Amino acid sequence: MHKVYIIAEAGINHNGDLARALTMVEVAAKAGADAIKFQTFKAENVISESAPKAEYQKRTTGTTESQLEMAKKLELPFDDFRRLQSACREQGIHFFSTAFDAECIDFLVELGTDTIKIPSGELTNLPYLRKIGGMGKKIIVSTGMANLGEVEQTIDTLVAEGTNRNDITLLHCSTDYPTVMTDVNLNAMLTLQQAFKLPVGYSDHSLGIEVPIAAVAMGASIIEKHFTLDKGLPGPDHSASLSPEELAGMVRAIRNIELAMGDGIKRAAGGEARNKAIARRSIVAARPITKGEVFTAENITAKRPGTGISPMRWDEILGQTAIKDFPKDGLIEA
Repeated sequence: MHKVYIIAEAGINHNGDLARALTMVEVAAKAGADAIKFQTFKAENVISESAPKAEYQKRTTGTTESQLEMAKKLELPFDDFRRLQSACREQGIHFFSTAFDAECIDFLVELGTDTIKIPSGELTNLPYLRKIGGMGKKIIVSTGMANLGEVEQTIDTLVAEGTNRNDITLLHCSTDYPTVMTDVNLNAMLTLQQAFKLPVGYSDHSLGIEVPIAAVAMGASIIEKHFTLDKGLPGPDHSASLSPEELAGMVRAIRNIELAMGDGIKRAAGGEARNKAIARRSIVAARPITKGEVFTAENITAKRPGTGISPMRWDEILGQTAIKDFPKDGLIEA
C-alpha cells in the first residue's frame, strides 16, 4: 500500500513566537502528520524595502506596513529552529523547513536536514537553485505560478549542479490564499507527472480538506497543507489554514483513502466474498418437478441463495433429465 507523506505546514503561523511554534509541533504530531515544515529566512536577504504586499496579505494584515516590515515580525532565530528540531525528535515527527536565502540553506544543511523544500516563488531564482542543486539532498519543488518550461528549467538546473533526478518530487500548487476551486486545476498534477516522469504531490491553499483528499485519490505522493492554532490570529496565512481539528480530520481521511485505494486487483474482497452466496442466485425448481422430467424454461428459474448451480450454466441444464424429485424452490442438481 502506497503511503502518502503528509506535511503539516506551520510556515510562519507561529507569528515569530517559539512557544507557539513548539505547540504547533505537538499539534501536528498528534494529528498524525508525517512532518511539520517551517520557513527559515532573514527577511532583509529576501525582500526589498520597496516590495509591495500581495493582495491576500493586504486583506489579512492591512496596508500600513510594507512586506519587509511584516516579514521581519515573522522571523525565528536559528537557535529556535534547533529547539524545534529537537522537539520534533521528541514528538516523533519529521522536521524540515523552507530556506529562502543562501545563509539559511547552509544553516539547515548544517542541522542535518535530509530534504530541502523549494517554494514556488524561488523557481526562477537561478543562484538559489544552483546552490540547492549542489547540496546532494532530496528536493521537493512547489510549482505555483509556473508553466512547464519553467519547471523543466528548474529540474535541469538542479540536475546540472549534481542533484540526482530521482531525488526530486514536484508539487502542483496554486499560489493564492485561499485558492478558489476554479483555480485548483488538480489535473495539472498529472500533467507534471506525465511530462517529467517524477513523483508528484500537491501543496494546497484552498479552504477545507476536500482537494488534498482528491489529490491523494489521483496519485499524490505528498500532501502539504497549512495549519494554525487559531484562524483568528493576526498574520497573512492564518485565515486560509486548517484548525488543529481540521488537520487531524484531513490526516484521517487521507489514511482512509490510502486503504480504500487497494492494490487494483479486481476480485471479491473479504467482506463481499462472504456475501456471494447470499446475493447471487442458483438454478431452482419453478414448480415441483418429478424424477425423469426434462428441465425447461418453464419448470426452472433462478433465485437466491447462490449455493447451487450458477444460472450461468442455464443452457447446459436445459434439456437434462431430473435425477430425482424437486420441490418448488429446491436447488437443482444435475
